[in-house]
Amino acid sequence: MNGKDEKNQLSSIKNALKILKSFTMEEPEKKISDLSNSLGLNKSTVSRTMKTLASEGFVYKDSETKKYRLGLSILSLSGVLFSNMDIYRESQPVLNKLVETTGETAHISVLDNLEVVYLQKVECNHPVRFLTHIGRRNPPYCTSSGKVLIAFSENETVEKIISKGLKRFAKNTITDPEKLRDHLKKVRENGYAVSIEELSEGVNSIAAPIYDYTGKVIAALSVVGPKQRINSYKLKAMAKQVIAASKEISERMGYLNFS
Repeated sequence: MNGKDEKNQLSSIKNALKILKSFTMEEPEKKISDLSNSLGLNKSTVSRTMKTLASEGFVYKDSETKKYRLGLSILSLSGVLFSNMDIYRESQPVLNKLVETTGETAHISVLDNLEVVYLQKVECNHPVRFLTHIGRRNPPYCTSSGKVLIAFSENETVEKIISKGLKRFAKNTITDPEKLRDHLKKVRENGYAVSIEELSEGVNSIAAPIYDYTGKVIAALSVVGPKQRINSYKLKAMAKQVIAASKEISERMGYLNFS
């Protein structure tokens, strides 16, 4: 393969990955024109790429609407991923117990490309639930799980997030860089973080860090609910429950240095 062919092949792979990553829970189906406009690719390139992805089962075309959606090959890969993730296996029974005792929805999240990504979710039984889902991405500076993850990250990570801009999402979003730095210092000191209507109005959450056997924070455990149920009166008691659950998962991951 000459240099030009190799470059074209890499470009095709990159386009395919961009297309796959563009599908979201909010936009699960897309036409060729939608992908072309949103990704800045010409229609012929998108069409060729989609035909290749469809032949391998990574996308499926609805014959009536002419729209594409993700195919079952994606599901197969996600199954392989989760079956080989220790944190997914070790946290499941702890999450179930935490949801049962708190009555609220619980998540496991990690930091990826300066965003919070939800790896796992256990729903509560209350009729009022929140539109979070596995794979959803949120900004880290206004979520309790995100604040935990960046508080225990390298300082360079925090500065990169600040340099991208601190957009206001709700009335209590921290948009001042210095206030965020001070807030993250308190998160490290307290060992947990709270988000009080910082990402969404009327929604509060609490998170604590999960450590691996080396003592590195690799994920965050969070509980989220409406402010009527997770109010200032309940925050401290619920924080103790979240911290205890995160410690149990950490110990299951091999971390044994809790005092």
